[in-house]
Amino acid sequence: MIKLKKISLASVGLYIGGILFVVGFWAYSKGNSTLNLVGFFYGFPILLGGFAFKSSEVAPSPLVISTSEEVTNLRNLQETSTQKQLRKDVTRYRYGIKAHLDEVLEKLGMSPTDEERPLLIGLYEEVYQDEETKDSYSLVLRFHSPLMSFETWQEKRDKLTRFFGPGVVAAVTKLENSEVDLHLISAPLVLS
Repeated sequence: MIKLKKISLASVGLYIGGILFVVGFWAYSKGNSTLNLVGFFYGFPILLGGFAFKSSEVAPSPLVISTSEEVTNLRNLQETSTQKQLRKDVTRYRYGIKAHLDEVLEKLGMSPTDEERPLLIGLYEEVYQDEETKDSYSLVLRFHSPLMSFETWQEKRDKLTRFFGPGVVAAVTKLENSEVDLHLISAPLVLS
């Protein structure tokens, strides 16, 4: 079965609108007024809508590392509603936004300008291992953050934890090439 979140509405509008519009031209040249009207009056608006959607489209974030069966089982047991919604939002086409999580970063004070905003470049899931959250499910968001220092990410750790809600602890890891991993770790023990 085809998953609808993996289909670009902009591309669908462009294809259907383009086909109807071409059929309208063809029908006009053949003198078929009914098909001509359908092609022009439906095809052209759908085609324009496809172009409008394409101009504001944000593609799904790719999986950086594929998810193992162990992680999937842990996700089913420990994933919070916030992690679930976040994972679904960033892995589908979005429209009318500048980048994935742009509003979240703005609310957290991590997006002073569009140029300085960290960009989500991928995500993965893992079993997080540390002393406090041993064997916990973690949704990891990978950001390209060339203009925001890693120290700023560390300073925002508590704010990130509060923002992503109860049952989630945020941790950050510095990578090469100005990349930062934001770990959103399920913390069921913290709740009790």
